[in-house]
Amino acid sequence: MVRLLKLLLGVVGLLSSVPAQAGPVGEFHHVIFDEKAALRDAEHSSSLRVTVWYPAAKDSVETPLVVGPPGEPLRDIGKVAPDAAFAPDGGPRPVILLSHGFGGTARIMGWFGIAMARNGYIVVAVDHPGNNTVDKMTIAGAVLWWNRADDLRIALKAMEGDPGIGPHLDMARIGAAGHSAGGFTTLVLAGARVDRGHFDQFCAAHPTDGVCLPQREFPISPQDISRTLHAPEMLAEASHAGDDHSIPNLRAAFAMAPALVQGLDPESLTRVHTPTKIILGDADIVAPPGTNGLVAAAAISAAELESLPSVGHYDFLAACTKAGQAALPICRVSVPQPETHDRAIAAALRFFGEHLNTP
Repeated sequence: MVRLLKLLLGVVGLLSSVPAQAGPVGEFHHVIFDEKAALRDAEHSSSLRVTVWYPAAKDSVETPLVVGPPGEPLRDIGKVAPDAAFAPDGGPRPVILLSHGFGGTARIMGWFGIAMARNGYIVVAVDHPGNNTVDKMTIAGAVLWWNRADDLRIALKAMEGDPGIGPHLDMARIGAAGHSAGGFTTLVLAGARVDRGHFDQFCAAHPTDGVCLPQREFPISPQDISRTLHAPEMLAEASHAGDDHSIPNLRAAFAMAPALVQGLDPESLTRVHTPTKIILGDADIVAPPGTNGLVAAAAISAAELESLPSVGHYDFLAACTKAGQAALPICRVSVPQPETHDRAIAAALRFFGEHLNTP
């Protein structure tokens, strides 16, 4: 009886801490200027694509959002109302910055961003230049990890200055979330410092670890990486890898199956005081928990950890359709994706509800 009472009180506390249900979700797309994008983009473009999901006006009409060939989508992202008006109620809302994984896109993480927006948050996501499936992948896009955090900082600043979006953002209540390399990005935004030397030493000692092997999205060799980082046009940027790329007023960091944790300075992880939630699958062989998420969780004093049994790395991507399950090996999972998504969304709403929804 006591246990049941505690559970009910916890549910009441959760419901009172999250923003009001927003109803329909709107989606805006923007292109902004990012001078560091040119180093990573195959065409040397300085453009950075930004996607914003937000609570929309109640009369907004949502349409399905999918990925794949017309008529036979491979992934079901959810439903959004393109370019809809913002919901007029609620005032400025807390913001969640969202980073996709290696070779992903903002859209592939739309299942998460849309769910957050449907619960009252404004989500700002990007397609990281040179490291997304829309554009040609580049070695620079794959190895200039710290630029990912800068992408989101630049996107947030641009959205703050946008007359249609800025007034809706509560810049005092900012969180971050991401999957895989996006989970790494989240930790950098929270204050962890990049240390490529530490990563190189780790991979020299553990060459078969999942994060050290060539990635299926864009396989490159250590020699490719070394040549890129030592190219004259890259030396100046590479010298800033270990700088502080954090957002000083970040109030919460939510990392899903974080990768590349060995590319962070271990000492800097102990100095991260931003409340951090790490959720991962214990069947992950791409970013093995023992050398990634569990390492971060042990080092960060303010970290919470949730491990999902039999869940793998790619389970945190958008839900595969039947066509996707037949066509894409990474869509064949042990635990139904909707279950994994529901667990991650519930954990995020509890976590952000606690840390972003107080003045």
